[in-house]
Amino acid sequence: MTRSLLVILSSPSGGGKTTICRELLRRHPDYLYSVSATTRPPRPNERNGVDYIFLGEDEFQKKIEAGELVEFSKVYNHHYGTLKGTVNENLEQGRITLFDLDYNGAANLKESYSQAVTIFLTPPSLEVLKKRLISRGTDSPEVLEGRFREALKEVNLWSNYDYVVTNDELDSVVAKIEAIIVAESCKVVPETKPKLLKELERS
Repeated sequence: MTRSLLVILSSPSGGGKTTICRELLRRHPDYLYSVSATTRPPRPNERNGVDYIFLGEDEFQKKIEAGELVEFSKVYNHHYGTLKGTVNENLEQGRITLFDLDYNGAANLKESYSQAVTIFLTPPSLEVLKKRLISRGTDSPEVLEGRFREALKEVNLWSNYDYVVTNDELDSVVAKIEAIIVAESCKVVPETKPKLLKELERS
């Protein structure tokens, strides 16, 4: 019996965690993706309930007050958070669930759930990180500069994660994360006791 996992991918802005998540989901239709809630407006081609759960500021605040969010934060004047109901429902299904979270979100989820595994994706170099941020084409030069400064802070938090993977070549990165998931899903914890051992205990 393998264990259900909450696999959290973090990276600096422009670090490629969304691309990696999508590729893992494409290769593994049995994986789930935890859709975060946010108060920021949708970007072109983003769909409610697929890319994010888009909420108004008042509705988001009500969910905070009701304790419905396992983690939340404010980034560039917009709130982001993970709904407890979504996490618990995914765990009950016994599946692998992928999360695309920043450092604070990853730390809070890790603290709340023993099934959480944190992976930090680091860009190969600062030059590559800058190019990735610019290529998105969604931010002004001022916002880009702010994102780059914040990215440098996030990179320095790498040692707080369970694993660190350099995001250089897509197939290689995905293979490493797949290996982490296999190892973690087979880890010896009480809920993964093999059927044979349970039978021996009853005999």
